[in-house]
Amino acid sequence: MWHNHIYIFCMLIFPLFTTFFFTDMMKQGLPTELPVGIVDLDMSSTSRKMARSLDGMQLVKVTAHYPNVTEARRAVQRGEIYGFFYFPNHMAADLMASRQPTVSFYYNGAVLLAGSMAYKSMRTEATLGSAAVAMAKMSALGLRPEQIKQKLQPIVVESHLVNNPTLDYNVYLSTSLIPACFGIFFFLITAYSLGTELKFEKAKDWIKQAKGDIVIAMTGKMLPITFVFAFVMFVYVIWLYYVNGFPHACSTWLLLFNSLLFIFACQGVGIFIFGLIPSLRLSMSVCALLAVLSFSIAGFTFPVSAMHPSLQTLSWIFPMRSYYMIYQMVVLNGYPTASAWVYYVVLLVFALLPILVLPRIKNIMLTHEYIS
Repeated sequence: MWHNHIYIFCMLIFPLFTTFFFTDMMKQGLPTELPVGIVDLDMSSTSRKMARSLDGMQLVKVTAHYPNVTEARRAVQRGEIYGFFYFPNHMAADLMASRQPTVSFYYNGAVLLAGSMAYKSMRTEATLGSAAVAMAKMSALGLRPEQIKQKLQPIVVESHLVNNPTLDYNVYLSTSLIPACFGIFFFLITAYSLGTELKFEKAKDWIKQAKGDIVIAMTGKMLPITFVFAFVMFVYVIWLYYVNGFPHACSTWLLLFNSLLFIFACQGVGIFIFGLIPSLRLSMSVCALLAVLSFSIAGFTFPVSAMHPSLQTLSWIFPMRSYYMIYQMVVLNGYPTASAWVYYVVLLVFALLPILVLPRIKNIMLTHEYIS
């Protein structure tokens, strides 16, 4: 392992780089001052006031004014801005005459996070702008501030956010993206370590050194890898939850136990896949496919409950899904460990999968020839 740079990079350097990269990239939480544009055909004091108000919001920043919608659309397509606000002709006059002018805003939905943030800010500004006009009109009619407030906001909504009250996206994304990246390394290195025994024609010596006992051979093969991965997960836990102060409602020992169980589950799946497909190239390809699909089907980008029933069933074959549910229930929300017992059992089953293929792997190592 020490003389093979693939092990060093994929087990130590890349996982640690992933941990520090993602947490540093999103340390500010939500992205701010996203560039947006203005198309102001009204050129009234009302439209200029709304443009200044939009520019004053934390999430967006007005970086350009365009003469028409076509120019603004092209700027969005070039990636110069993430959206633009459109004020039509005679907007202020129509407002004062109660003719309900249409104020439009466009955003780039292809860039999911930036587009949704631009949409949120522009929608808020549209709501606040209409409320400001209504307030001015009711004030001109002689209504008192208390009466105006009751008409504009008859119901007051109070938000009490739990566990992540600052809505820090780093807490949501780093705790899911980083383990998903780890899963790629766990899968691939497991399959690679077994496939190279065949590739470099050392399989028979490996089994011979274990005196023909495949359990001893597999344990000796996986223990060093497990120790390195456990060290990486230990650094991950300390860095996220204690250095960066990510919220967690469980003990450090439980965090480490969850991480270790996730490692065992990924290694178990990797061994099982190699036992079914005893080819270095094909087994690593299948492992890579499973690991990459985990980003989509684990549930941290799109809720599994909203997926097609077939995909909901399929989600159970991904260790990342169970690990993410344990994090969501036990670590973040502080539910009792027993409430997530199903997901612990699923990870344990993944870790025990190699039992089904160990005799086959022994036979493969003793009889099969490597085919490039």
